[in-house]
Formats: sequence, C-alpha cells, structure tokens
Amino acid sequence: MRIKNSVVVITGAASGIGRATALRFARRRTNLVLASRRVEALETLVAECTALGSRAIAVPTDTSEYDAVQELASRAVEEFGRIDVWVNNAAVSFFSPFLEVPLRDFERVIDVNVMGYVYGARAALERMQDQGSGVLVNVASIVGEIPQPYTSAYSMSKAAVRALGVSLRSELKLDRKKHIHVCTVLPPTIDTPFFNHAANYTGRRAVAMPPVYSADRVAKAILDVVEVPTREVAVGRIGRSMVRQHRLMPARLEKVMAVQVENSHLSKKEPAEDSTGNLYGPSLDPANAAVTGGWSGKRRTAQRMVLGTALVGAGAVVFGDKLKGALPVVAGAAGTVGQAVKAASKGS
Repeated sequence: MRIKNSVVVITGAASGIGRATALRFARRRTNLVLASRRVEALETLVAECTALGSRAIAVPTDTSEYDAVQELASRAVEEFGRIDVWVNNAAVSFFSPFLEVPLRDFERVIDVNVMGYVYGARAALERMQDQGSGVLVNVASIVGEIPQPYTSAYSMSKAAVRALGVSLRSELKLDRKKHIHVCTVLPPTIDTPFFNHAANYTGRRAVAMPPVYSADRVAKAILDVVEVPTREVAVGRIGRSMVRQHRLMPARLEKVMAVQVENSHLSKKEPAEDSTGNLYGPSLDPANAAVTGGWSGKRRTAQRMVLGTALVGAGAVVFGDKLKGALPVVAGAAGTVGQAVKAASKGS
C-alpha cells in the first residue's frame, strides 16, 4: 500500500521497536497516532515525528483495557478520518522459573501481550472493514517459534500472536476481503530498553542475548510488510535461520536455545533483586524512553555472521542427511550450532 499520507496507529510507541517504527513512518510523511502508557515519552516522540514532516498525536493508552484501545481507535478516526495501518507492538515480560513467578504476573503478561493484541485487532479490523482496506501488523517474536526457558508467559503470548494472525488471515480470505491484510513480524533479540524493565525473579540481571539486532531493523521490516503485505516475516538472517532449523530439528534447536539463555541471557556476574518491572506501571527511568537499550545492536555484526554461518551450514547438513538418513551427522550439525552460539555469547 502507499505509505505517504496514510494513517498509522502504533502501540508501545514510547521506546524500542515502537519508537523506531514511528520515526521510520514519520520520515515517509504519514499521519501518526502514538500510544503508550508513558505520557512524557509520547510527547517527545510527537515532537520528533513532527520535525521529520509527519503529523502526529499522542494518545496515552493501556492496551490491556478494551475501552482504552477502542478510544485509541476512535481518536485516530476523529483526527485523521481513517486507520490505514495498525501496529500491535506493546508487550511486557518477566524472567523467572515457571514455578516461582507470581501467577498475578503471569496473567498480566497474557493480558497485555495477548488480550492487548486481540483488542487492537478488533478495533483496527472493525474500522478497516468499514473502509474496505488496511494493514494490521502484529509484532510477535522468534520465541513464538522457539520458546525460551524463564520467559514462559512471553513465549506463550508470542506463539498466540502468530496463531491469531493465521486465524484472521483465514477469515479475511473466506470473506473475500482482498484489501485487508494481517502481517506478523518475528524479531530476534533487539537492542531496546525491554530487558532493562522486565520483571525478574531469577536473582540475575537480564541482558540482551546475542546476536543483537537494532530496533530500526525491525522498523524497516514493518514498513516493508505494510508496503507489500506478507503473511509472516522473521527479521534478520539469524532469525530466519533459527525458524528453518527449528522446523527441521526442533529438539536440537530447543536445547541450543535453553543453553544460550542460561549462559548469555541472564548475567552470571550481576545480581538482580526481585521486581515486577513495568508490568503494572510504566518505567520512570528516562533512559528507558529511547529506541536503544545500550546493547550495541549495530556493532555485533561479527557475532551474527559467525552464528548465521553455522546455522545455515547446519541446515544444509541436516537437509542432506534427511535425504540420506544419516542421523549421526545431524548431531554433529547441532553441535556446530551450539559451538557458534557459545562463541557468539562470549563478551556479551
């Protein structure tokens, strides 16, 4: 679809992927409706987007509340007359062993990450049905394909977001709504403040697990699927390789993921006190109202290339062995992936 002058709603816009996406759209002279719980962060973002040539408004919104999301959609239509693009992006998480996380926190992640997307999809698609066109973009995650330890609710929620996308696309096809599209974007680890304000009950500080990509890489992917609607897109070479490998050898990739999370997603040097993070209220740290989280997403190209080469190589071996039935070599391929993960994790 045509980007310039379109009306774009973005949830979770105050920081990270949402903020990067807003700035990308602003450079294309769109009309932006920016939603988040952080009022001051939204106001500064509106100023940045306006300076780039966009028209933008801020609508403070808690996406776990249905009425608030409906009000967000109504404000977009009142201000700009329509909704061309809706980006469901707001999400929260915790790091905790499954048996130790408070159930209240587990439910909160599901409320925001699943029901928040449901509310957003309802609000967007209702308006898009009336106008006959539009693009709904759901930001999921690679962990929706390969779940992680210690993030059970987040992994569940992102798998649910992928399922929601498939179901909605099927209904639109049956209803012959050719000009309404639902696209799902799967980012890998992204350099955002997300890890700084997640709830945590592990006793260890959560850090960005390599390989780390920039938030702008995801923002570009979102613009790409809006311009040329695509059912589902994994961001980055590593992300795409991991999805392919998991479908070829799920047990091996799940083991690699578990080991990598244990070794490089939770610090072995820096402790962390139990905290609910930003589950029930926005972070008050001004540093967390930014695109980046200080994880050097643009400077880890070498690590990405090492891991990517191993994953692609493992995939070629696995594919060939599936044809030959040579299972011992498959194990060797998985070992190659594991070695690359370990190498990429050093120094992070």
